[in-house]
Amino acid sequence: MDDNPTLKELFSSAEEERLAIESARYAPNSPEYHSAASSALQAYQKSLDLISSLSLFSPNETLEDLSTSHLPYLLTHFHVAELTQRLPAPSLSGRKRLLTAARDAYERYLHLNDSYDLLTPQYKKLLERYTDSPLEFVVASTSDPALRRNAKIANLKAEKELRSRLEFLRKRPEYGNGADGGDEEVVRQTHLANLAFNTHMAFQALEGLNREWDVLGEAPEPLLPGAGQEAEEDARRRAAGAGAGAGEKDGYSERLDQPLRRLQSVMGGPLLTKQGKPLQPFTLLGNRQELANGVFRPGHNLPTMTIDEYLEEERRRGGIIEGGGEASGRQPEPDEDNYEKADAETMKAREWDEFKEANHRGSGNTLNRG
Repeated sequence: MDDNPTLKELFSSAEEERLAIESARYAPNSPEYHSAASSALQAYQKSLDLISSLSLFSPNETLEDLSTSHLPYLLTHFHVAELTQRLPAPSLSGRKRLLTAARDAYERYLHLNDSYDLLTPQYKKLLERYTDSPLEFVVASTSDPALRRNAKIANLKAEKELRSRLEFLRKRPEYGNGADGGDEEVVRQTHLANLAFNTHMAFQALEGLNREWDVLGEAPEPLLPGAGQEAEEDARRRAAGAGAGAGEKDGYSERLDQPLRRLQSVMGGPLLTKQGKPLQPFTLLGNRQELANGVFRPGHNLPTMTIDEYLEEERRRGGIIEGGGEASGRQPEPDEDNYEKADAETMKAREWDEFKEANHRGSGNTLNRG
């Protein structure tokens, strides 16, 4: 490429690199992908600088004033956002910076399309909702699961229709030959369909940015400086210990049950004083055989007695009340040989008769009597 390439040459170079990335299908974290994406992003950035210096787009223009050859340049901000969002980041803060840059590029693309009245009423409403609350923006704003499902289905149908329309126009022989005597109107309609499709994808991407931003907000804090170095040193000691065989080297051992001196060195001192007072929190475990026997035990507690044994134990402890039901209403058979009990029953009956003779029924209820 020349030292002073034209806008058409710069944009064509950026498009070629972007399409090469999509066709090559690099792994997202591979050095090849990072290099190719950075190169394409740099070409698009240079295109934006040249577009700005040429004042290619003006707020005083309308869509009719914009030539067909300039329509593809409206996509520059979208491709910058798309590539920026796909770049790998080495840290949490770096990923947030990439998301912020991608969000800014998506916003510039949408507002530029809106200035040329390229947004349909549906997308105008979405842009208004996004402007009111960027970080809480979702394409389907309703909280009703059924309505959200219907909105997602409608979005997928709209995306499919835009894709099919774009593919149909691209297959026309006139596409791309407006300057060579082809049908310029077909070329213009193709570019407009491409803009509509990418507008749809921009709103989907903004919702995806918000979801990722929420996930990053819940991520744990990064390690303190020096923690990574300690992890590397620990890995190096483990590798050295593994090379030394089953024995110990530099204090490292493959044993899972570390000896007491090892635990003391890790926890920073003895567990108990000479009088038996604990100095550090610790857990008492069973012996090796108990631990081994518990490996293949079921996760639930097995019964320790039968139902009959349990009922007998409850009866012994007095936890079962016997009697009741139909048997409780049956009078026991009197013992004719027990004269003392018979005399007691007779005296009780006489006393009750005397009480009823001395106290007529209702005589004690004097309440409310005139």
